Amino acid sequence: MSLASLAQTHPRLVDWSIRLDRAPAAGWLALQAAALTPTWLWMAARLGDGSDDPLGLLALASLALLVWQLRHDLRASPRLGWLALAAGGTLAATLLRMALPPLAASLLAVLALACGLMAFLPRRVAALPVAGLAVLALPLLSSLQFYAGYPLRVVTAEASRWLLAPGFGVAREGTTLLVDGRLVIVDAPCSGVQMVWFGYFTACAVALWAGRSDRAFLARLPAVGLLVLAGNILRNSVLVAFEAAGRPLAPWAHNAFGLLVLAAVCGGIARAMTPRRTPAIPGLITIPGGRRVDTTA
Repeated sequence: MSLASLAQTHPRLVDWSIRLDRAPAAGWLALQAAALTPTWLWMAARLGDGSDDPLGLLALASLALLVWQLRHDLRASPRLGWLALAAGGTLAATLLRMALPPLAASLLAVLALACGLMAFLPRRVAALPVAGLAVLALPLLSSLQFYAGYPLRVVTAEASRWLLAPGFGVAREGTTLLVDGRLVIVDAPCSGVQMVWFGYFTACAVALWAGRSDRAFLARLPAVGLLVLAGNILRNSVLVAFEAAGRPLAPWAHNAFGLLVLAAVCGGIARAMTPRRTPAIPGLITIPGGRRVDTTA
């Protein structure tokens, strides 16, 4: 049946289809968010019972700020590929909620929401940082600490042993260091899980702010991981050195040093994600068309 004949026989259906295609982006996204209500309730309950840190709210706020800043550039007609992924992901998260662990089902949900956003965001917005912020919005720090905390603590302790060996007698057993006869435990806060979260949050936020492409963002992710790991090892090594020397830092100094290292790591990540600008050459100006003219001649 042709479009003309369909319009003659079912005018209301055609009219409804046109209205649906012209529905504002906010309506589509609100409808998807409403369909994912069980996910938001689970996230709120997990934050409310104190079992996880509320850092995910910062990622959610960043996504909301991105949509607000680009509200005038949202597509009138969504990209169908992303919209299909959003619909499929939302359906899968709803149907599998009882079969999957809550965190896994919620991961499907937030990725579906990221696809819904990408359906309406301009093409210049990279998809991977948006998906990264959506994942970071989950209350997952306690799960990361449970599954990845111990391996990270072992790596940190071993690297600290190598760094401290020239000045101290150091031996390691699991996540425990014996430094000049003093027993120092590399505990859960020293695993660097929170630094990992802040590092990748910085990478995603700065990549979106700087207009990085997916390819450029992906190419710099290994540097993000290395900076986070190096920062955590440095922080732990310095604190252990003070402990071994019999001059442990006061709690406020301990926290201040940790914040200083975190700021340095996030600053390095932001620098890595920011495009390098072409240095200005004295005597040259750029004119429309991209050509440079020597004004000193």
